[in-house]
Amino acid sequence: MEQFKGQPRLPKFILPKRYRINLKPNLNSCKFTGSVSVDLNVLSETRFIVLNAANLSVKTASVSYISKDLVLLFRYVFKPTKVEIFEEDEILVLEFPQTLPIGDGILDIEFEGVLNDKMKGFYRSTYKHNGEKKNMAVTQFEPADARQCFPCWDEPACKATFKITLDVPSDLVALSNMPIIEENVKGQIKTLSYQESPIMSTYLVAFVIGLLDYVEDHTSDGVKVRVYCQVGKTNQGKFALHVAVKTLELFKEYFGRPYPLPKLDMVAIPDFAIEAMENYGLVTYRETALLYDDQHSAAAKKQRVATVVAHELAHQWFGNLVTMEWWTHLWLNEGFATWVSYVANDSLFPEWNVWTQFLNESIEGLRLDGLEESHPIEVEVPHVSQIQEIFDAISYNKGASVIQMLQRYIGAECFQRSLALYIKRHAFSNAKTEDLWAAIEEESGEPVNMLMSSWTKQTGYPVISIKVKDQKLEIQQSRFLYVGSHGVGKWIVPITLCCGSYDNQINFLLESNSGALDMNEFGLAEAATAEGKGSSSLGWIKLNVNQTGFFRVKYDEDLAERLRYAIENKYLTATDRFGILDDAFALCMASQQSLSSLLTLMSSYSDEFDYTVLSNLITVSYKVERIVASAIPELLDAIKQFFINLFRIAAETLGGWQPKDGESHLDAMLRGEILTALAVFGHEQTLTEAIRRFNEYLIDRNTPLLPPDLRMAAYVAVMQRTSAKNRSGYDSLLKIYRESDLSQEKTRVLSSLTSSPDPIIVFEALDFSLTSEVRSLVLILNVSKEGRETAWKWLKDNWEHISNTWGSSPLITRFINAIVSPFSSIEDAEEIEDFFANRTKPSMARTLKQSIERVRINANWVQSIQNDDQLVKTLNILTYYH
Repeated sequence: MEQFKGQPRLPKFILPKRYRINLKPNLNSCKFTGSVSVDLNVLSETRFIVLNAANLSVKTASVSYISKDLVLLFRYVFKPTKVEIFEEDEILVLEFPQTLPIGDGILDIEFEGVLNDKMKGFYRSTYKHNGEKKNMAVTQFEPADARQCFPCWDEPACKATFKITLDVPSDLVALSNMPIIEENVKGQIKTLSYQESPIMSTYLVAFVIGLLDYVEDHTSDGVKVRVYCQVGKTNQGKFALHVAVKTLELFKEYFGRPYPLPKLDMVAIPDFAIEAMENYGLVTYRETALLYDDQHSAAAKKQRVATVVAHELAHQWFGNLVTMEWWTHLWLNEGFATWVSYVANDSLFPEWNVWTQFLNESIEGLRLDGLEESHPIEVEVPHVSQIQEIFDAISYNKGASVIQMLQRYIGAECFQRSLALYIKRHAFSNAKTEDLWAAIEEESGEPVNMLMSSWTKQTGYPVISIKVKDQKLEIQQSRFLYVGSHGVGKWIVPITLCCGSYDNQINFLLESNSGALDMNEFGLAEAATAEGKGSSSLGWIKLNVNQTGFFRVKYDEDLAERLRYAIENKYLTATDRFGILDDAFALCMASQQSLSSLLTLMSSYSDEFDYTVLSNLITVSYKVERIVASAIPELLDAIKQFFINLFRIAAETLGGWQPKDGESHLDAMLRGEILTALAVFGHEQTLTEAIRRFNEYLIDRNTPLLPPDLRMAAYVAVMQRTSAKNRSGYDSLLKIYRESDLSQEKTRVLSSLTSSPDPIIVFEALDFSLTSEVRSLVLILNVSKEGRETAWKWLKDNWEHISNTWGSSPLITRFINAIVSPFSSIEDAEEIEDFFANRTKPSMARTLKQSIERVRINANWVQSIQNDDQLVKTLNILTYYH
């Protein structure tokens, strides 16, 4: 049996075809018993059965064969002589005294397990009903935790059908992937039998057992759709229900295939480690990702619910119907679901301008993929312990961005036909990236595999440098890295370029490291030679039109000046204004451009009112303020004043704190973000008004003075004025947290508590996060710059508890990144490395390396700022000008 230890994949001499699973969870003792009967296909003679199991106790096991002789049936039973679970590898090995025959057999196993508190596998969540704390049983099997519920072949390629039976308390709701077909009640226990599922992977099997209520609707072709939640919260499920019904109908047309199951249930779970999980026919969500309250939810929350619902329903086709062969191809699931969720939201809510907001997906991918410690989209996953870390911005955001780039290159209609062909060809089966490229090549006639391999098989992306010289536009590509040095790599880059007007545009593929365009040949000479400021609207050149390509652009000084002029005069689209800013910020952070030049560019956005552009401008300003505080603290007040001046105009244009009747969804989101920024930067009038409105809210929770869109700004403002000597704001926010039963409101409070500039308050808030009152570590994502050292010391002091509690959850990687990444010296990086030297687990190793690399990047950035001779002069001019 020892020969099976340490293997990254299960051997393939036996494969499952059908599971019959019976589970009996006890929600009081938080234990369960179960049995599984698996129809096997024994492909070669063997004395071993090797499958996955973890944290289970096997009671009995056997394999039987049935043969027919004339009219008689004979059952041959094989009992294993040895049964062993190798916990480190999470495999169960059954050794038999004789060779198992080739053919169809049946494996029967009885087992016991525990409903754990780790938010993975088969686990317990808690909720309150009529003031009484109760348990519910929930599953989270992705990526590889079905093995914690029942022994199985827990790999995506090992698809089978599933017949589920649950024995549960008769007063509870019990859901699974398929509808209930039989129910028998005996006293306080009911036995529920569910319709057999279509063929699917183990990570998509799901159960939810608890006291739940629901709202219901149907699609036009009769699919029953329900949103389940805690009793008393059904009104909060109506918006998600509406989105789900419309999205199922839209995807039926888009993918050319109807939703394949008879029902779709979506369930809000109180304790959930991730945002949502696409289990076939039973999608589970964190409460904040599914429930929306008209009175207490912000506009941003409404949009987030719609996006997450569309993402998970896209998986019913891309992931569930057609499943990746192995986790190397995870991006086929997550990249496509991310991208197509924007297709759905653009159709349902065109007024949201989601394709401009899609740029936020791109920059998340660009920021992670600019690290040396990034990884390819198609990443090798040698062991299951390393799977969780690739559920990151590469698989999701970069994956979605290269899909967007390819779709724009070959055309929307052709791309849609290609997806329909891919799904038709691989339905109820598994696929690799190459299978998708083959379908798109067949429809488009383009060399898609060659084009896209450079984007999916190698780490990173290029920075395209351009300059005009002697009537030629010179172009060079090299790998962009935040560490400053250019890395090795070459990409086939779809280039779009316009000069002076969007009507004056050319497209081509850059296949080499450098090239040159004759401006006369392409009729672009007039634009290229025009004077810069003020002379002509034709004076600017923009590469990567509307930011459809996944790369950075670096302009020479003359072209950069022309673009600033174009921004000031509103000649560019919002997407291009966004892209120019973000590329400049990245180049500044990589010490390839000065902070002086970045601030000069940012000043060009003083009349900016587009939500997505301003939101990114705010994000950049936060990071600049923090790095200046580390590099040249005496400039901090001037930087803050510059940003106050920059954002005050937009705040005044929106009408300050008072929402306008009938204002747009985007304006509602923007007002909250701008006022939050003004509070963070210490704008006196904003802080005073925020606290006034907050005090009214404490008296009357329904006051119109503090609608949901403005509460985060008010909470942050209150915490800016909160200290150990004046802690009333902190205590008041805790009171709001404890009195509210709305998950969105609790999250708002938690996200603001550590924004206080007083380290003592930060420490107290962090300690609060470890109490039983807090379900997840969300508040540490917003630790103030003054509390950074306090948060690091707190992390070290509490590491053993944190690691034991969340060490196997995706929460731990977010936690490490939030605490570690803001530091900005080589000494900090070395101290962090020393602390984690003997504390790293495989599931967090990559994230830790990435976080330490970010610290070193910050250290380089600090040095670059300190060497910027023009910074003080530039800042004085800009502050005076505004």
